[in-house]
Amino acid sequence: MAMALAPEPGPDWSAALSQLVLAAVSLHAAVRSAPASRGAAAGFLLQALAATCTLAPGLRTREDCPSGAWVATVIGLPLLAFDFHWCTNGHLMCAGCFIHLLADARLKEEQATCPNCRCEISKSLCCRNLAVEKAVSELPAECGFCLRQFPRSLLERHQKEECQDRVTQCKYKRIGCPWHGPFHELTVHEAACAHPTKTGSELMEILDEMDQSHRKEMQLYNSIFSLLSFEKIGYTEVQFRPYRTDDFITRLYYETPRFTVLNQTWVLKARVNDSERNPNLSCRRTLSFQLLLKSKVTAPLECSFLLLKGPYDDVRISPVIYHFVFTNESNETDYVPLPIIDSVECNKLLAAKNINLRLFLFQIQK
Repeated sequence: MAMALAPEPGPDWSAALSQLVLAAVSLHAAVRSAPASRGAAAGFLLQALAATCTLAPGLRTREDCPSGAWVATVIGLPLLAFDFHWCTNGHLMCAGCFIHLLADARLKEEQATCPNCRCEISKSLCCRNLAVEKAVSELPAECGFCLRQFPRSLLERHQKEECQDRVTQCKYKRIGCPWHGPFHELTVHEAACAHPTKTGSELMEILDEMDQSHRKEMQLYNSIFSLLSFEKIGYTEVQFRPYRTDDFITRLYYETPRFTVLNQTWVLKARVNDSERNPNLSCRRTLSFQLLLKSKVTAPLECSFLLLKGPYDDVRISPVIYHFVFTNESNETDYVPLPIIDSVECNKLLAAKNINLRLFLFQIQK
């Protein structure tokens, strides 16, 4: 998207002139460095744009052409992150798009390629471009509350702590006040809030509802603490490896090598979007898994189990406890959801060479 610049009188044109000189020097450096490193050239170019768009008081974008709108990734998505990777030919990808490309390639059983030059990309072939990240952090971005523009590096702090239009809650929310509104109206609302004047019986009804919600949250943790008191507990690190089915249109699935826990042999399997035919065409992605008992048992084996993230992964998984009674005739669970926070976290797992998680097994003895 082209950016329209409208000259406007500023109070200090000497400062504007110095920033324009900086922009000219950055553009010259971009041209000189382009033959040797296109990634470095992109960093100098973004530095020039940052100088002209954010630091020069005499130049700014028109209101009908937001300065943040023209910043986009190579896939065409809006710029949402500061982390940038570049291919061996210097083309840039933000961290979100980079992970998305790797995950799509895994689902389609293809080699991930750069959208611009089609060279191979992977976590080992691509590295971060710190010069571009620094320049992008100085580019303008619009606050979603007050619609003012700030450097991207300062935007998060502004939205959380400084913006007078940021959404906040009443301090009496703990006794049931549902008010949400802009920060600059908070003082007026709290002065007129009716909840501090409610009777004891009215507050008890509100607190009972809040206690019920809290009890549901605590039930999971109490269940985990109860399981930790069992006599027979086992855990192990498991590594899901990608495979393809033998169907005419192959589907991706994951399976672990056999492992031993609680003196029994087990295997874990996982699938994407419940074996949907073309999960690469869906923006919403999920993983589900099943636990299989491979050894023979002389009596029913009742177990509780849960999967958590591995010690070196940054994926976010909410703990969920599953329960099953294993026998020789019924030795595998149904596919149950792997409780990943969202599709972004799922893409992180799919983009990895293998999925490393930690399995906990608790044997229930009567």
